Amino acid sequence: MFHRSAVLAAALALAQLSVAPPAMAEPARAIAMHGAPALAPGFASLPWVRPDAPVGGTLRLHAVGSFDSLNPFIIKGTPAAGLALGWGLVFEPLMRRSADEPFTLYGLLAETAELPSDRSWIEFTLDARARFSDGSPVTVEDVIWSWNTLREKGLPNARAAWARVERAEETGPRRVRFTFADGSDRELPFLVAGFLPILPRARWEGRDFAETTLESVHGSGPYTIERVEPGRSIALRRHADWWGAALPVNRGQFNFAELRFDYFRDGAIALEAFKAGDVDFRIEPDASRWAEQYDVPAVRDGRIRREVQQHGTPSGLDALVLNLRRKPFADRRVRQALGLALDFEWINATLLHGGFARTTSMFDNSALAPTAPPDAAELALLETWRGKVPDEVFGPPWRPFARDGSGRDRRPLREAARLLEEAGWKVRDGVLVDAAGAPFAFEIVLRDPAHEKIALAWARNLRRLGINLRLRLVESAQFQSLIEGYHYDATFGFWGVTLSPGNEQQNYWGSVVADAPGGRNWAGVTDPAVDAMIAALTGAATREALVAAARTLDRLLMWNAWTIPLWHTPGIRVAWWRERLAMPDRVPAYGPQINAFWSPAAGK
Repeated sequence: MFHRSAVLAAALALAQLSVAPPAMAEPARAIAMHGAPALAPGFASLPWVRPDAPVGGTLRLHAVGSFDSLNPFIIKGTPAAGLALGWGLVFEPLMRRSADEPFTLYGLLAETAELPSDRSWIEFTLDARARFSDGSPVTVEDVIWSWNTLREKGLPNARAAWARVERAEETGPRRVRFTFADGSDRELPFLVAGFLPILPRARWEGRDFAETTLESVHGSGPYTIERVEPGRSIALRRHADWWGAALPVNRGQFNFAELRFDYFRDGAIALEAFKAGDVDFRIEPDASRWAEQYDVPAVRDGRIRREVQQHGTPSGLDALVLNLRRKPFADRRVRQALGLALDFEWINATLLHGGFARTTSMFDNSALAPTAPPDAAELALLETWRGKVPDEVFGPPWRPFARDGSGRDRRPLREAARLLEEAGWKVRDGVLVDAAGAPFAFEIVLRDPAHEKIALAWARNLRRLGINLRLRLVESAQFQSLIEGYHYDATFGFWGVTLSPGNEQQNYWGSVVADAPGGRNWAGVTDPAVDAMIAALTGAATREALVAAARTLDRLLMWNAWTIPLWHTPGIRVAWWRERLAMPDRVPAYGPQINAFWSPAAGK
């Protein structure tokens, strides 16, 4: 639970910032977190798709590692690619999120939603046409069973969210209402609407939902599982009688007759498979690969097209994360010193071909990132924490040390040495030791071989401080096991955000999930001020209140140095085989959407 004083302080501050929207007079086909939906009732299709895109063909994608389960909603096992709710391929929620608006949901399994101004409940009317792929109707019983099951046996973030629903009940034919015990979380109704997968109760009768399975599962989405080679590949087939094909929110999407995900050991091998023509589309996260490894005949003659597509999504946080459950990372000065040993300017120029910008905020590339000292709205949230959080939080936003790019700039290491000495560490015979004489040594766990050169560069600078950093490269399944049990000192991680951040931040940084196995609070943050800012974020009734809460949360994260922010690019590097894949000209705010692609050969 959030600290009561923290929630009270956040609520009082929000009362000064927020004006509740008017109550809905009748059920609506679309709902927006703040403001009104961009698309008027009766829209024909989403504005960034090709409505008449042909259906047919096969899209071959890659995945890294392996899998041993077809249930993506439980902590056990590693689920196969393409099954997570975010893909929208096999399983569907009650409403579909727009990729071109901060947080707007349009009717899907639910024909309409009704939401009062205080958001103390949300009521849905199911579409009478909604069917699972076996032909059975989607019922209120399926909705309630899904909620009950996932709050008891789902992933930690799902259990935490659905446990805050007081009850779910049938209120009429095809009508189901979710009531919330605490009305302060204004995002929770939207999570129920857009992120609760509706599963067929009959499929799981007599089975233990919490156990992994390689038996075929199904939902109400456009695809069904056609064939599986455990650990190697999974193929999905478009359902010929998919109930939702004609809905405006789906028109022009899910166009391939087959989707196939082939697994490779790592990203480098997957790239070679793409260049060889065994994979059709690729998002390239590595600037070095983008600069050096695409000079092949298919790129030169235009069969493979490459471009950096711009988008309006916040950068998220790509970072080195330090496990606060380990000593000596509990001391902020130590964490700051470790961050000063990372020479971004040299790494970017030498190893990354200058392809990145240093991340200074989890919300870089958006108005959610702080650019000046806290304004009045932010101070209203922060003032109660003065003296309990770093003083820097009340000044300019965090910025990393700017080096000269030579790789020989000693200034940051001198400052790092000062901080370590202040924290009680001394250099003895070239080794940094604590008061008891124990050396400062720790291990970084790596899953992606591309991270090794970054870690080695960090390790070289740490050695100059007397710190021994050991590198440990593990395969995907072992990495997942270590992460889920928090058995690591440091690792690389990514925390994605949207234009409407909310409850995911609790899973990233909240005290309530800090020690829950399988959670995303990899750092182990347990800070009441952070909990309060997350409460303010989820309780924001206006866009202005949300921006203030996001900025204050970001200030706390950056100045506490729980992670060492790395870098980002303002665009997404994509490459694809032109004869096999076509995509809309317009890229929505949340970036390219694979579900809107189609086969150029389809329909010919």
